[in-house]
Amino acid sequence: MNSIQNGWFREVSPLWPSQCMSLEVEEVLYEGRSDFQDVLVFKSKTYGNVLVLDGVIQCTERDEFSYQEMISHLPLNSHPHPKNVLIIGGGDGGVVREVVKHPCVETVTQCEIDKKVIEVSKKYLPTMAVGYESPKLLQHIGDGFAFMGEHKGEFDVIITDSSDPIGPAESLFEKPYYELMKAALKPNGIVCTQGECQWLHLDLIKEMTSFCKTLYPVVRYGYCTIPTYPSGQIGFMLCSLNPKTKFNEPVRKWSREELEKLNLRYYNSAIHSAAFVLPQFVHQELRKL
Repeated sequence: MNSIQNGWFREVSPLWPSQCMSLEVEEVLYEGRSDFQDVLVFKSKTYGNVLVLDGVIQCTERDEFSYQEMISHLPLNSHPHPKNVLIIGGGDGGVVREVVKHPCVETVTQCEIDKKVIEVSKKYLPTMAVGYESPKLLQHIGDGFAFMGEHKGEFDVIITDSSDPIGPAESLFEKPYYELMKAALKPNGIVCTQGECQWLHLDLIKEMTSFCKTLYPVVRYGYCTIPTYPSGQIGFMLCSLNPKTKFNEPVRKWSREELEKLNLRYYNSAIHSAAFVLPQFVHQELRKL
């Protein structure tokens, strides 16, 4: 791996041509290859420890809470009774940490294909991997496609915390994957997936929105801000089998005291609703579908 040069990490990818994110490196903590991808962890000057997979930043200690809280609480607080939750991916543990905060959630099943990511995260990202200590967690190391094919009609909410649509993760942004998730849901179930950046991947977002609408009666794209993801923004594709779901109106609204008790630093009910207020250039394109 040659993503670190002259003391700086550079994130270069064909998915965001002619731009890159750079972070100054204080110390390389881990560098190696799993059975599936290159894995790098380094201590940065200003963002704490950073997890990188195949040259792309997955999370940093400074800003991870934005993404982890939103991909978890947007779907969970849009479902009236989410008891059984499935997480596909999310090996850093951040989504598990957030999902188990919900008292109504009884079981959280995580299906992560790369056990090395889990091992590295437990060692170098302890504030994220703390979720792995929850008694609610059932962990499965393996392929998410195969797992969902064997577990139909079992989950109230499915959250897919995936890397970007290049290489092995590309299939997670295609219609057959959303069909699999639909089959694994209980009636009125909800899915939430990493939905890419509106500044960079609007064509992909339009394509995903279009085929999702052939499968689910309610489909919405929401987003949050996060400094170390491309263009400082990441989105979420949310789909519900319940035609009465209103994603912009959370069914549970936590008080200030509850937010503090749950140690939430980005999510609240107002930002839940605001996540679905889209810039005009995005709104114009998606309303045509």
